[in-house]
This record gives sequence, structure tokens and C-alpha cells, in this order.
Amino acid sequence: MTTHTTGHFTYADWQETVLEGAEDGAKLARAVVTNAFSGGIEAPRTSCQYAITYLSDKTGVCCGYELLTGTLDGRSGSFVVVQHGSWGEDATVHCTFEVVPGSGTGELTGLTGSGTFSAVRGESEIPYRFDYTL
Repeated sequence: MTTHTTGHFTYADWQETVLEGAEDGAKLARAVVTNAFSGGIEAPRTSCQYAITYLSDKTGVCCGYELLTGTLDGRSGSFVVVQHGSWGEDATVHCTFEVVPGSGTGELTGLTGSGTFSAVRGESEIPYRFDYTL
């Protein structure tokens, strides 16, 4: 049975490094990020790494992995999600994420699921939606 949960997260820290830039404006970067989740997912300090491709100053794509340790609807443990995102001229990052198979620990062993979020530039709280099975 699939369970639906929601909440929000905030960026606690974002450290980005440009790796390489091309003459036409495209550039590669990486970011080490710490987030704080609340709601259905309670994870006060996550660990996340993104690989980012800026296609222009206003558009791009990214992918990353995030380790969440805390609780999911009251069940303790940790799990990893893989994320895929993109943004355009409106500066809103639209992202999907999926639980990495076999990454659940503790009461979250066997967790599967996927979710979405949209991060609007300048907003500190980002709502998420997560559908999962245990």
C-alpha cells in the first residue's frame, strides 16, 4: 500500500564550486548542500551533493544524491534519494526524486518511493510531496 506524505525543507547550507566553463556560456559546477526537512520526513541535517550543468545564466539541469537520517511518518532510520532537476527562465527548479533501492535502514528497511518539489528562487521553505511503500 502506497502512503502519501508532505512537508517542506530549507537549505541550511549551500557550497557551490564552478568546475569548468565553456566559451558559449555553458558551465559545470558541483554543490555540497545541507537541508533540514520537516513534515512527514523529519531530518534536521541531511547530506547532499549535486552535479550541475548551467546551460546559460538562467537555465540548467542537475542531479544529486541526498542522505536523509531521521524519521518518516514516525519510523526511524535513514535512506538515500537520487534527484533530477531542471530550471528555466522563471528560476524555479523542478525536481523529482526516488529512493535508492536497498538504502533504507532501521525501521525504513525496504523503503521504496518517489517524490517531487519545486524550489522558487528567493523562497526559504520548499514544499515536497513523497509517495512511498514500506
